Amino acid sequence: MKTLVGLGNPGAEYEGTRHNIGRDMAAYAANRFDFGKLEESKKYLGISAKGSIEGETALILLPETFMNKSGKVVGALAPKPKDLIVIHDDADLELGTVKVSFAKNSAGHKGVESIMRALKTKEFWRIRIGIQPRPATGKKRRVPAEKLVLQKFSPAERLIVKKIEKKIIEALEKPLTITTIAV
Repeated sequence: MKTLVGLGNPGAEYEGTRHNIGRDMAAYAANRFDFGKLEESKKYLGISAKGSIEGETALILLPETFMNKSGKVVGALAPKPKDLIVIHDDADLELGTVKVSFAKNSAGHKGVESIMRALKTKEFWRIRIGIQPRPATGKKRRVPAEKLVLQKFSPAERLIVKKIEKKIIEALEKPLTITTIAV
């Protein structure tokens, strides 16, 4: 069974923030693949739904812990690491860039580090979604992650997020491969 985990923080105050894009994308995938309603699950320590993606049984899980404690949920679930797909934000990537990777280091992402500690491996799939604002023409300005993650997307950026949703669904419809996607 494939396990798709969308990282983010629970609670209305975090909805729509850049840090929650992984959680939002996993919820979008549950809807797009007709998993039914995401419901609170004490068994999975989060909000979850079961269904199938291209004929393969899958669980979509949104941990109800804060991002930095995601390993508690994933560790309790104990998925086969090679069947685990973690979707999360990446402050080092520009919005509109998505990287699919396998067995990579955390690059300082605390939620991913928590999962690696809990599973005692880094050999799982990650879909890393860029959240860094696109710089204005001629400017190369990077916003520090701590100032960026709780910001909401502008209306123009939400249009880019919609394109990212479609690309992630396309990626999930096939066996994952290490790749970079740009929209």
